[in-house]
Formats: sequence, structure tokens, C-alpha cells
Amino acid sequence: MSSPARPRTARTPATGPPPAVRSHSRCARLGIPPALTWGFVGVLLFMTGDGVETGFFSKYLADQGLAKADAAVVIAVYGITVAVGAWLSGALSDLWGPRRVMTAGFAVWLVFQLLMLTVALPAMNYPLLLLIYGLRGFGYPLFAYGFLVWVTAATPPQRLGTAVGWYWFAFTGGLPTLGSLVASATIPLVGAYDTLWCALGLVMLGGLLGLLLVREPTGRTGLAPDRGRPLATLAGSVSIMRRRPRVAIGAAVRVFSTGSQFGFLVCLPFFFTETVGFSTSAWLRLLSVMFAANIFANLFFGAVGDRLGWQRTMTWFGAVACAVTCLALYYVPVVAGPHFAAAAVAAALYGIALAGYVPISALVPALAPRHKGQAMSALNLGAGASTFAGPAIVALALGPVGVEGIVWIFAALHLATAVAIRFLEPDPEFTAPDVPPAVDDAGLPAERH
Repeated sequence: MSSPARPRTARTPATGPPPAVRSHSRCARLGIPPALTWGFVGVLLFMTGDGVETGFFSKYLADQGLAKADAAVVIAVYGITVAVGAWLSGALSDLWGPRRVMTAGFAVWLVFQLLMLTVALPAMNYPLLLLIYGLRGFGYPLFAYGFLVWVTAATPPQRLGTAVGWYWFAFTGGLPTLGSLVASATIPLVGAYDTLWCALGLVMLGGLLGLLLVREPTGRTGLAPDRGRPLATLAGSVSIMRRRPRVAIGAAVRVFSTGSQFGFLVCLPFFFTETVGFSTSAWLRLLSVMFAANIFANLFFGAVGDRLGWQRTMTWFGAVACAVTCLALYYVPVVAGPHFAAAAVAAALYGIALAGYVPISALVPALAPRHKGQAMSALNLGAGASTFAGPAIVALALGPVGVEGIVWIFAALHLATAVAIRFLEPDPEFTAPDVPPAVDDAGLPAERH
């Protein structure tokens, strides 16, 4: 008689955990919140599409007949709406939840990109460009910074620095690193205008991945406890800078941490192509080198901030290093001429220094732990304002002091942030990065206040 069959078990020791569990375990070891993994991929692709135009759009507008100053104004107006959209990404996340905010940003970007490509650019109408390109500026901050709010809301405090490092890895991996690389390859093949159509496809793919494949529950509902009072919630996202002055200081630091980056994207294309002697494709490759170094440094300094201290990391590896490398970005090519390797070293060092500011996305919510959504609204407002402040400084200073004067202005502003960072001590209620929070280690969100 045969022995009875052994009952099947769901898993035997030899088979190990299923692939999905192993994948989640690998993500957790890397510091990526497993439930948000596809969101990081979506942000990478979305920002690649958004970043396609970054290195050449101001020059493209000038080549089509706009004055350089008018092209700078178009970029500055875009920066204003980016700033407002960045603020709204946090405020509306309190009301709607980050996922709905991301959906709104995705829709805005697609609609106004289509209008720009089919109406404003063919007519090369200056008022239309200001209106349509400006309104498109609401798109990427609602999508990308909405996801950043989601990351900060769903990540345990002791892993938050690393998680936001991965966020900025995805963000700057797209804008402008891979975006500029795509442009450098497609412009010689299909031209600048058709390259902007390619950007539309990348944004569509990234948006769909981020919205359809992320199932983490925290981002599907409003984050504010009083979200039933919309006006109070929106007002609180502004008044927190009065109630918590350190949050206002953090927002100001955020403005100038990347203000130089966005200012350089307006003036350096002319400097490197007309003064130094690089081709447009060579300039775009240089931009890709700059931010390829930046994206990996984002991961490094996110983890370093969790260990060395957020303030110390930002002061020395961010503020002071950026002041020095801003100057190198100008003087190295002036001395070396159109020598790509020398310029690439200076560009890479500047990109690495920008990453030294990464811990600010973990530090500012720690300044107001009971109002993280409102603190992130203020921080995102600063991030968006940097896209306006940098080009505005260029528009005002390019004529009087030239590119050389502009790099000194930005270096001085970076040194000013080194002083301001000293005032950004986390609130005592916040769980410090080296103290385990009162949740398990499976990536569950900390309690929202």
C-alpha cells in the first residue's frame, strides 16, 4: 500500500521567499520604500521628458527670433508658475492626497505641451509663449513634488535622508541629466522642434507608470487632519512660515540652493557656445556630465546626511562646495578654452556639490513634525521659486555684469546659505535619524499628526 501523499505547503524552505518579496527586500536594503518603487521610476521618466528642453530652449527661442532678454523672461515667467505649483503640491496634498496632485500635474503638462507645440511655437508669438509655457509650469511640480510629499509622509524618519536621496536621484536623473542626453542625440537627427515632441512621449510614459503602479495607501487620502477645512489647510501652508520661522529660513535656503543651477541653464548655453567655442551638442553633453555626477552624489549625500548630520552635510558639502565650484565652472573654461575634459571636471564637481543640499528635504519636515505637509509646502515653494530666482538674477545682471559677475553673485548666495543652515535645528519632537521610530521595520508610515 502506498503511503498517503504529503500535504502541499505554501512554501518549502528550499524555495525561499517569492520573487516579489525578494524584490521588496532588495529595495528596502537600498533605502527605497518598496511600496513607492514605481513612483521613483515614473518620476525619472517624467523628468527626463521635462528636462529634454532644459539645455537648449532659451537658445532655441533666441534662434527663432526672440531677443535673449525676452527668452530669459519666458523662462522666468515659467519659473514663477513652477514656484506656485511647487507650493500647491504640498498644500493640495494635505487636502487631496499626493496621488491626486500628481494626476493634476500630469494632465496640466500634457495639455499645455500640446498647445505650445501646435499653437505658440509655430506662431512664435511672444505673448502666447508667456501664457502657454507659463501655465505648463504648473505641471511638473505638481507631479514630481507631489510624489516627494508622498515619500516624506510614508517613510520612517531614520530612513528619510536616504529615501529623499533616491527621490533626487530620480528627479535630477531626468532633469536635466537624461533629458539633456536625449536632446543631444535627437537634435542632430530630427531637429529641436521634433525633439520637443519626443519629450511628450517620455512624460506620458513616466506619468502613467507613476500613477497606475504605485498602490501605497498613504498618498491616496489627504494628509492634513483638518482637510475638511480647505481654506484653513491652504492658509496653514503659508502661515507656517510665520508660526515656525525656521521653516521660512529652510524655504529660503532651498531657493538659493539650486537658484544657481537654473540661472546657469539660461546663461551658460550662450557662454559655452559663443564665448568658449563649444557646439550645442557638446554643451548638452557637458550638462549631462554635470548632472550624471549629481544623481549619484544625491544617493551618497542622502546616506551621509543620515550619518554625519543633515546640517553639517549641507553646510560643507553643499553651500561651501557650491560657492567654490560656481567660480570654477566659469574660470576653468576661460583659462583652458574649448577643452571638453577640463570643463567636464568643473561641471562634475559643481553637480556633486549641488547634491550636498539633498538632506534639506528631510530636515525641513523635522522643523515642524506635527505639520509635515505644511512644512513641505514651504520647502516646495522654495524649490519652485529657485526656478524663477535664478533666471531672474540672470535677466537683471547679465547686461550690467556679464556671466563673470553672475557666477560671483551665485557664489555669494551659496555662502549666505551656509550661515542660514546653522539655524535649522530639528524640533525636539522629531525622531532623530539615528533613533528608531515607533513603527516596525517593514516600511510602514510614521504616525501623521
